[in-house]
Amino acid sequence: MALNFNQYAVEANTFLEEYAEELNLKDNRDKAGRILSAILHGLRELISVEESLQLIAQLPMFLKAVYVNGWSSKSKKEKVKHMEAFIDLVRTFDGATSIYDFESNEVAEHYINTTFFVLRKYISRGEMEDIRDELPKNLKDMIFNKSIF
Repeated sequence: MALNFNQYAVEANTFLEEYAEELNLKDNRDKAGRILSAILHGLRELISVEESLQLIAQLPMFLKAVYVNGWSSKSKKEKVKHMEAFIDLVRTFDGATSIYDFESNEVAEHYINTTFFVLRKYISRGEMEDIRDELPKNLKDMIFNKSIF
């Protein structure tokens, strides 16, 4: 397999432009990138390592890199049962900019739903269902809330 980093960069930039537009952040790709990273890092804290690996297998290289950045498969899984707690977890991954990036729970929930909607381009329905099955009851809607295949 040849590594074509220029192609990965082109694909990543195209994705980020489209993703920022879906989030209504067309003029703020940096913020969109932070939001994407924080949401993916929050998700990996909720699902098993095995499920994460199955998810990663379907992602393009640039999204794999975002997902695994800073990941330790040995970390203890978070006990998140409600959307508010997931939003708080996502904010911890965003760090100091979280107040600016996720200014309210309503905005944060919109970003989370939109992220899974956009990711359906890469992730099969079956894999989305597998991820959904691992989520606590009150978080299952974030996978298919807006993501009708």
